[in-house]
Amino acid sequence: MSDLLEMLTPYVGRLCGPIALDDGPDATQETLLAIYRQLGSLREPAALYGWVRTIAIREAVRVARRTRRARSIDLTEIPASDAPELPIDIEAVLRGLSPEHRAVLMLRDLEGFDEQAAARLLAVPEATVRTRLFRARRAFRKAWIR
Repeated sequence: MSDLLEMLTPYVGRLCGPIALDDGPDATQETLLAIYRQLGSLREPAALYGWVRTIAIREAVRVARRTRRARSIDLTEIPASDAPELPIDIEAVLRGLSPEHRAVLMLRDLEGFDEQAAARLLAVPEATVRTRLFRARRAFRKAWIR
């Protein structure tokens, strides 16, 4: 079990970090605990990574909601697109989004999932994923261009 959890930790961390931000390590730990507790319920060992991904996304959103990390930012502080501190500013823009919007952006734009797969992972209707994605991208663009 220890070897399995050690093998999964980087993958889980990569999924939880963009959603839970500062609480990414907490979300990773919560996910690993859930995996440990629920491993007996995994019916198809070949589906391990998909099963882990589902748990990680849900835990990351839950942890981010619980800690209320979604707070607005002052959009006038975002520098121009050629500024050297740009990577830091991307994180600042992400911090201004809700955990649900960060989750859908991460699933679609970083992981490459379609709306249907993202809806299954987030346990919401497909239309909700489309709406969240539209709003998240709009908010990101609006913050980015300022």
